[in-house]
Amino acid sequence: MSTPFRLPIQRVVAHGLTAWLVEDHSVPVVSLSWSWPGGAAFDAPGREGTASLAAALLTEGAGDLPAAAFTDALRDAGIGLSFGAGRDDVDGGFRCLIDALPEAERLARLAMTAPRLDQAAIERLRARAIAGARQSLETPRGQAGRAFWAAAFPSHAAGRPSGGTAESLAAITPDDLRGQLGRQLRREGLTIAAAGAIRPDDLAALLGRLFAGLPAGAPETPPSLPGFTNFGQQVVGMDSPQSQAIFGHEGIGARDPQFEAAQIVMRIFGGGGFSSRLTESVRVKRGLTYGIGVGLDTGFGGGVLVGSVASDNGKIAEALSVTRDEWARMAADGPTDAEMAEAVAFLTGSLALQFTDSRRIANTLMAMQRNGRPLDWLDGRSERLRAISRDDAARMARLLLKPEALSVTVAGRPVGL
Repeated sequence: MSTPFRLPIQRVVAHGLTAWLVEDHSVPVVSLSWSWPGGAAFDAPGREGTASLAAALLTEGAGDLPAAAFTDALRDAGIGLSFGAGRDDVDGGFRCLIDALPEAERLARLAMTAPRLDQAAIERLRARAIAGARQSLETPRGQAGRAFWAAAFPSHAAGRPSGGTAESLAAITPDDLRGQLGRQLRREGLTIAAAGAIRPDDLAALLGRLFAGLPAGAPETPPSLPGFTNFGQQVVGMDSPQSQAIFGHEGIGARDPQFEAAQIVMRIFGGGGFSSRLTESVRVKRGLTYGIGVGLDTGFGGGVLVGSVASDNGKIAEALSVTRDEWARMAADGPTDAEMAEAVAFLTGSLALQFTDSRRIANTLMAMQRNGRPLDWLDGRSERLRAISRDDAARMARLLLKPEALSVTVAGRPVGL
């Protein structure tokens, strides 16, 4: 029997903040990650992309350091500092040698409390974002993804492009950016994780210094994910030799008590590379695609079961027909014993690969906190996965996979749809 996986997580509470820490002094590196709820959920209609643009600008100069000087300071100290906005959160973090920790703390604090938002930086990043938004719609995948989420959640932030459109990005003003950061970067509501060569007392002191200058209070809580709108099938016409399909329906959230059983089902059905049922049926047996996959997309406290496949315009209808058949078969019959053994072996065997460096460890600790996991959740994960029987997984497949509710968006010039 393999040795149970153990990760010594410590809980550090100081200055009204809580952080999870995995202390490791084998290499002189420390990683710190943090996040707030919010992100693109705070973008005003017609101003989509505000959170993403505002987060990117945090490392484009702060205090008395313009963009070039700020970048030089990070480079000279070997510090990796970044901020980003997701659909329902904003995150920040840095990684550095322990000797550079004071400088990393100084620059991160300066970025959060005194961002410059210089007009030149705004216009440079805006131009880059607009180019990216336009480029994404030049492909069937970009068009299909945009239309799928808009149809599934027509009245919720999950249905809007979190990175913005060319039109919405052009409409964002400096006041929009300042207002977004003021609502978002607060002293409370933080989820924090650290890993590497730092002791609990030192981390406690660091937390007090790093976040003390932020305004009191917490960001608003983003609205919960509503029910998935089952819209059937839609086609977005565009000239392309291939069509891209995005398909799915309502799923479960990461806090669902049966989430681990769902992970096994999804590994077998559509997330296992060449060993998945969808790949075997759609690619290997019939040669209809180079790749197909499906998984759980979680956010806003809920989840969506979503997948994708690309195929020639003349073959996409058959690829989707086979996908629907496999969807129904998995829901009706569940997995085999051999499929269960492979999925559990993969999920337990790959667990340690998530913890090969301090950044990965910190990010995992962040995800655990956001998903409501206890400190010892990882310690028992392998045993919990092995305890899930084929009958358990079959029940989850019947609960999770709803072939009658499958909604599909196809972009391209599909034949027969």
